[in-house]
Amino acid sequence: MAVAFDPIEHPSETLRRELSRELQRSPEGRGLGRVGTIAEWTASVQNRTCPVAFRQPQCVLVAGNHGVAARGISAQPHDAAWTTVKQIAAGGGVARVAAEAAGASIIQINDYLTLPTGAIDRQAAMTPEAFEQAVAHGARVVDQGVDSGVDLFIPGDIGVGNSTVAAAVYGALSRTEPVKVIGRGSGIDDNVWKVKVAAIRDAMFRVRTFSDDVPRVLAELSGPDFAFLVGMFAQAAVRRTPVLFDGLYATVAAYAAERLAPGTKQWIMAGQLSPEPAQMLALQALDIIPVLALDLSLNQGVGALAALPQINLASELVTTVLGPEAPEGAPA
Repeated sequence: MAVAFDPIEHPSETLRRELSRELQRSPEGRGLGRVGTIAEWTASVQNRTCPVAFRQPQCVLVAGNHGVAARGISAQPHDAAWTTVKQIAAGGGVARVAAEAAGASIIQINDYLTLPTGAIDRQAAMTPEAFEQAVAHGARVVDQGVDSGVDLFIPGDIGVGNSTVAAAVYGALSRTEPVKVIGRGSGIDDNVWKVKVAAIRDAMFRVRTFSDDVPRVLAELSGPDFAFLVGMFAQAAVRRTPVLFDGLYATVAAYAAERLAPGTKQWIMAGQLSPEPAQMLALQALDIIPVLALDLSLNQGVGALAALPQINLASELVTTVLGPEAPEGAPA
């Protein structure tokens, strides 16, 4: 499979180090702790001597349809994704509330909601061509956003069976035992958990001989909505635009994007930590510490949207701590 991205430039480490040194010169600056570290990351991805609040964040919600959901691996009804998509489109839902509170716009990608995918424990989720097309779609959405002024992307996922798919993908790519990547997802009981374990185990077994072939593994085990997110993460890094993400599905997509386009992880930040074990493992592999740890498992980018005001506050606090001598967020 031919999936390739342009070279990714790293954010400015010089700006990050300079801001860190400035903060260490005063007790207030040293007292900021991780707030200061977050502001340093923001300054580096904004290419500014002093960070500013993100002015045009965009939440991109992508909905998917997974054949493995027919195995009964979720506590959600089969039409839950449709219900959520319609609710958000009508101006409601938790993602809409969180986006409005964070000052972010929302766009919905529903192209994959009616697209049937294979049950990954027995067959490929999609063809190689469908995978490549979905990755390219995610990249196009990023290009359109950057060209229209978006300065921060917040991906969100909607779908039944998403945690099963993400756990299988991470387990296969990292060669992690199934039992270590499987959580309770939508709040399943012990009986459903056993079904989920079997589905993930069988899915991982199918790809065991080519687990280093990332595009092939993703075509076999994920879904076009997941591939869309991978394309988003990688292309945002190519376009030097940061991504704030949340939840297991998006986190594993970020991990896969880093495998396909090394350097992606320099441009991304985790909003919050969910209870899913595979998310923690993927974040550790990416060497990323989440801004918050709220145990949210709502998906839809809600945890990232909850973290955005904290990130913006970090920039404002740093500017205040540095005082009148601080550069006014001017590009370096």
